[in-house]
Amino acid sequence: MALNKTQIAQRIAQELQHNWYVNLGIGIPTLVANYIPKGIDIEFQSENGLLGMGPFPIEGTEDADLINAGKQTVTILQGGSLFDSAMSFAMIRGQHVQLTVLGAMEVAQNGDISNWKIPGRMVKGMGGAMDLVASADNIIVAMMHTNKRGESKLLKKCSLPLTGVGCVKKVVTNLAVLDVVEDGFKLLERAPGVTVEEIKNATEGNLIIDGEIPEMDL
Repeated sequence: MALNKTQIAQRIAQELQHNWYVNLGIGIPTLVANYIPKGIDIEFQSENGLLGMGPFPIEGTEDADLINAGKQTVTILQGGSLFDSAMSFAMIRGQHVQLTVLGAMEVAQNGDISNWKIPGRMVKGMGGAMDLVASADNIIVAMMHTNKRGESKLLKKCSLPLTGVGCVKKVVTNLAVLDVVEDGFKLLERAPGVTVEEIKNATEGNLIIDGEIPEMDL
């Protein structure tokens, strides 16, 4: 059974390590803050100027002035801080963030990512994604494996305008967990009930299968 968006976020949360500073992009990545593993401390950073971001607020307790980069209301943990965009991007460009989690429309087998523009559609701007992919050493993409037409989003080469080149290290989709390696997408885990053959059929890029592929442990 393919994962839903919440389950994708839960699986990505397993990648978090104690005392990391983590930037969460718009979309599925924002859900990761709800699933921090027990026993570790994480500082979530939002590019609009927030450090110490917590999970989404309980309905009825929202503060309209406290939002993430996607303009969703969030919470701030004890010791958290607010600051301007200049300081936020100084943190990002200065490589003070250990992990960046982004959504994407396409990822290529060499680690290229397209996540900001579909030609012909109005967009507000590229946001901070290009700074993030240019500065971060550890980028995980959270996305659906295929688009609404059933076409693969894990490609040999991106067809949409690029956000970054050769920067993605890992992809977690509704079907699988994959590392981006020199020769393509290396399959690490499959969603519960999803077969390797289904993942192969949904992946246009080169899929590397080495031995028995375990199911994700959610």
